[in-house]
Amino acid sequence: MKKYFENLAKALLGESYDNLGKSEQLVINSIADNTTVSENVNTSYTDSLTLGQRVADKVAAFGGSWLFIGFFFLLIIVWMIINSYWLASGAAFDPYPYILLNLGLSSLAAFQAPIIMMSQNRHGEKDRIKQDAAFQINLKLELEVMRLNEKLDVLLKKDS
Repeated sequence: MKKYFENLAKALLGESYDNLGKSEQLVINSIADNTTVSENVNTSYTDSLTLGQRVADKVAAFGGSWLFIGFFFLLIIVWMIINSYWLASGAAFDPYPYILLNLGLSSLAAFQAPIIMMSQNRHGEKDRIKQDAAFQINLKLELEVMRLNEKLDVLLKKDS
C-alpha cells in the first residue's frame, strides 16, 4: 500500500509521500481510500472547548454588544443622578468625582479585557483551523480534477 501512496503522491504532486506535509498526506490518503476530507470545523472545535473557554466566549459576546454598552451607560447615568441628588441632601455614598464608580469601571475593564483577548485569540485559532480545512478540500478537488483530466485524455486517445 505504501508504494501506492508513493506513486499517487508522485503523480499528483510531483513529490514523494514522505516529503509531503501532514495536510497533503491526509489528502493523498483520502484519495487512495476514496474518503472525504471535509468536516464541520465549528462542531469539532466547539466540542473541544473547556468550561472556562466557553464562559470567556459568552463574556466576550456580551461585553462587546450594544446591550452591554446601553446597560452600562444607563447604570452610570443612574449612579450619577442618585449620588448627585443624595449629595444635595448630604447623604451621598459616592460624591462627585464618583471615585467608587471609577474604581468599579476600572476593575470591570481590568477583568473584561483579558477575557475578551482570550476569546479573540481562540477565534484566530479557529480561523486557522478553517483555513487548513479549506486548503485540504481545495487541494483534493484540484487533484481529483487532474486525475479526471488524465482519464479523459486516455479515453480521447483511445477514440482517435
